[in-house]
Amino acid sequence: MLMASATRRTFLVGGAVLGAAGTALGARGVLAASAEPADHPHGGHGGGVSGPTFRQGSTVDHRANGFHPSEILRDFDYGRVSTTPEGRTVREWDIFASDEEIEVAPGVRFPAWTFDSRVPGPTLRCRQGDLLRVRFTNGSAHPHTMHFHGIHPAAMDGVPGTGAGIIEPGRSTVYEFDAEPFGLHLYHCHVGPLAEHIARGMYGTFIIDPPQPRAPADELVMVMHGYNTTFDAEGNQLYAVNGIPFHFMHEPIRVRRGELVRIYLVNILEYDPINSFHLHGNFFDYYPTGTRLEPADYTDTVVQAQGQRGICELRFPHPGRFMFHAHKSEFAELGWMGAFEVTA
Repeated sequence: MLMASATRRTFLVGGAVLGAAGTALGARGVLAASAEPADHPHGGHGGGVSGPTFRQGSTVDHRANGFHPSEILRDFDYGRVSTTPEGRTVREWDIFASDEEIEVAPGVRFPAWTFDSRVPGPTLRCRQGDLLRVRFTNGSAHPHTMHFHGIHPAAMDGVPGTGAGIIEPGRSTVYEFDAEPFGLHLYHCHVGPLAEHIARGMYGTFIIDPPQPRAPADELVMVMHGYNTTFDAEGNQLYAVNGIPFHFMHEPIRVRRGELVRIYLVNILEYDPINSFHLHGNFFDYYPTGTRLEPADYTDTVVQAQGQRGICELRFPHPGRFMFHAHKSEFAELGWMGAFEVTA
């Protein structure tokens, strides 16, 4: 059992709410905000929010948010596909930046900056060697870019002062490049202050499949991130996978016993130096960055710095409910935890 530290915060642990010193919860399971947490001199890591929490059965309004974390798991966008006269595959996407207020905990709203009105942005998927065209339109009130990890010309790098540079509100540009190398990548805004643009939600997953497809599997995208609701640059008050803290405790990920499960695990957490993923009751093969077809490790825990990512492959030999979470207890207690529901 994960234990909450003795601060004026509350946490959901295994479906139950813990409050420090027996503090009473409000009608929706949210404590009133406190400007000065009892034993946190700065606003990070739970301070300032003072317990946006999920009382058992209390969830956010996914419909109002416009996205659902469970749907993001298996939502792969292959773009509009065409073929050149030479037979080369071309994939095209239209990506739109916008400012959206989203409910990140019951009654707690966050002014996000988004790609396609969701956090994280859409998972773009292609195959090595494809020609990619991404038309980016900035509908936000703030300047943005799209910077893709991978190999591409300098003019397509999506950074200030190079190529199209910063895309001002109301403007558009096209990023065009070859899909190289195969693996698990990401994209994000690269406008300063970079930490704020990323922390506000400007990121997404970018998958380049190898020339020969990987083995068939139940494929899942899991993007690890956080929310700095006090905007003090000291730390995060909430941690999540695919947008909403604790979501996969309320709605466990359903998989089948014995079936190959492939997790595309991405860390884009801002303000904290590392993040981690720990799986209960099982081990997985781990492919760092997904750029090799042989696993580098067989483990139940991986640690990633910001921007690192990797592919986890496993089969569940036993049915039942198996927890997963950050193996940094504080992150887990503030939202980064969930469960797999393995069916026979």
